[in-house]
Amino acid sequence: MPWTLHGDGRTVASDAIVRPEERLSWPRTLGFGAQHVVAMFGATFLVPVITGFPPTTTLFFSGVGTMLFLALNRNRLPSYLGSSFAFIAPIGAAMGDHGMGAALFGILVTGVLLAVVGAVVAATGTRWIDILMPPVVTGAIVALIGFNLGGAATSNFAEAPWIATLTLVTICVVAAAFRGMLARLSILVGVVVGYVATALAGDLDFTAVRAADWVGLPEFSTPTATWSIVPMFLPVVFVLVAENVGHVRSVAHLVGDSSINDRTGTALLADGVATSLAGLGGGSATTTYGENIGVMTATRVFSTAAYWVAGVAAVLLSLSPKFGALLNTIPPGVLGGVTVALYGLIGLIGVKMWVDNGVDFSKPVNQFPAAAALIIGIGDLTLNAGDMTFTGITLGTVAAIGLYHGMVLLGRLRGDEDRASS
Repeated sequence: MPWTLHGDGRTVASDAIVRPEERLSWPRTLGFGAQHVVAMFGATFLVPVITGFPPTTTLFFSGVGTMLFLALNRNRLPSYLGSSFAFIAPIGAAMGDHGMGAALFGILVTGVLLAVVGAVVAATGTRWIDILMPPVVTGAIVALIGFNLGGAATSNFAEAPWIATLTLVTICVVAAAFRGMLARLSILVGVVVGYVATALAGDLDFTAVRAADWVGLPEFSTPTATWSIVPMFLPVVFVLVAENVGHVRSVAHLVGDSSINDRTGTALLADGVATSLAGLGGGSATTTYGENIGVMTATRVFSTAAYWVAGVAAVLLSLSPKFGALLNTIPPGVLGGVTVALYGLIGLIGVKMWVDNGVDFSKPVNQFPAAAALIIGIGDLTLNAGDMTFTGITLGTVAAIGLYHGMVLLGRLRGDEDRASS
């Protein structure tokens, strides 16, 4: 769908917005696209650096996935598909036991399942998702995924505590002392400050950077069918569903167009296809990015043309092996400072879901599923059944869904509607 020019293409009235199907002049569109690149970059490059995936490959599939998402949604739904933090724990476990091919297989399977969910939602609507995953369940799943990663964050922090502390403090200061775009980029600023401090201390090795080419294709890899790791990845499907549904509803609300909610199924399908492609080629899984919603909220420019610019820019960045080698020099201390904040924030997003939806924790039907799920996830309870491994995230997700619906059913059988409602 071609974009229509908003007004004269140069100005936007204070009470107006640039709608998804509109655009400003191309020079201004390029500028807004650059803002989206900056907003997504801090989180998108961190995931492959943390998991050991090639950063340039992740950037490549992030850009390709974004353009695919826009095309499948006919330029009606603005979104950037960046790296999903929800995959860090299962990727780490799969990489440790079976290697990168197995981790890619988990990403591929997750993407296919998400695409199937998207097709079902497109045909039936989202009501069944709301029933299966009420706010108390969704919040618990998101929270336990973030808190489950706490051990990995503190391990990196302990490797270089002073650099990690500097990085963490910088993030907090920037987020508190500044407003607008700079505040949204506090993670990226923290990485830069910690990185420079490490370089000044003489603790960085640029040998690989000097040896890398300026221009070249990303490092592509293929998945290896390893069914035993699939249970570790299945809970992430619920998180991706929640993220995509929330993204679509947020954009519909901000634009003031409820018809955008009709794109929910296509959004899930598109993210599933993008994630599957990443799994097939060696990139990190994708998800819709809240950071870029923040940019749209601040600028009131929702044009999907700007997202096409961001997608193309990500692909171009991915074509520099030297750039990828530079990203791989980020030291553990810096990652420790960043991830102590980031993983905690992921956990708090789940808590925020409870608060925003008014979940009543005086009711046992909400208390016990959330409590059990969090402890199982944080403690990383791990059980084995033959070749299959079930981690804390998997078991915590099962506990949240199973206990909640089991308690609701018992409440209804007893005729106790208060116990049967959340």
